[in-house]
Amino acid sequence: MANKFVVLRHPWGWLASGFGSGLSPFAPGTAGTLAALIVYLALRPFGWHVLLAVITIVFVLGVFAANWVIVKIGIDDPGVVVVDEWIGTWITLLPALMLWPALGYAAPLWLECTLAFVAFRITDILKPWPASWADRELHGGFGAMADDAIAGIYSALMLCTWPWLAERF
Repeated sequence: MANKFVVLRHPWGWLASGFGSGLSPFAPGTAGTLAALIVYLALRPFGWHVLLAVITIVFVLGVFAANWVIVKIGIDDPGVVVVDEWIGTWITLLPALMLWPALGYAAPLWLECTLAFVAFRITDILKPWPASWADRELHGGFGAMADDAIAGIYSALMLCTWPWLAERF
């Protein structure tokens, strides 16, 4: 098994590690999610079309990048790979850019990011089915990416309910 810092010697490693955020010694998935929020803040002004395009491109590239790290390190879905957290976080945030404006709802930016962070971390950790199935049965780069993308879909559904909840409570 190679040292996790070997990933920084190759562009695939930089992408897979969320530009180094996955090298955090404590809770790399959480660090990766926070880094994804920073990138989201830069992408947000361009709208949901750009975010969706970035999600698609980074997912495809992330499969290759994650697979490269998995082969290099010798561990299936190692903690250093956090590009999957980036995808899950960005999927989670899609309703804030697509649905909320259509409903006439606007949350403060800090609340939007906090809700997405909490919702995604919960679904990423609990891995409701079929995310748990993907985590267990799919391997390599696609397996690393798929379970977090599914968790992101669950989290996005949670964010879809927020305007309704905020109106009633």
